[in-house]
Amino acid sequence: MKLRTYLVEDNATIRENLIGTLEELASVESVGMAETEDEGKAWLTGYPGHWDLAIVDLFLRQGSGLGVLAACRERQAHQKIVVLSNYATPDVRMRCAQLGVDAVFDKSNEIDALVDYCIQHSSGGASVSQ
Repeated sequence: MKLRTYLVEDNATIRENLIGTLEELASVESVGMAETEDEGKAWLTGYPGHWDLAIVDLFLRQGSGLGVLAACRERQAHQKIVVLSNYATPDVRMRCAQLGVDAVFDKSNEIDALVDYCIQHSSGGASVSQ
């Protein structure tokens, strides 16, 4: 089963490359995307049954990925949220953990780890709807 994935990322090139890579390598189905905090929060909280994984950048055109993360704290048990950022410092990782994030990946050198994470969760039954 494909992992229904929603991407919050304001860089169009990164967005397109990431979606293409994940759809090709990790059995991911893109269900939508947002460029701003408000768009991301509205969709992820407004369509709770429509996604299995949210990939969130922290620095957005409007607002912050941290606001998106905070809005999704009450998500369903099978839903995963990961951060993909150029600023995956220890402090940022700790703040993300406090907000209930499942994983943090650095854009510059952890894309393979993100792909592996998606493969693990798409084959591990994480996307089975109740």
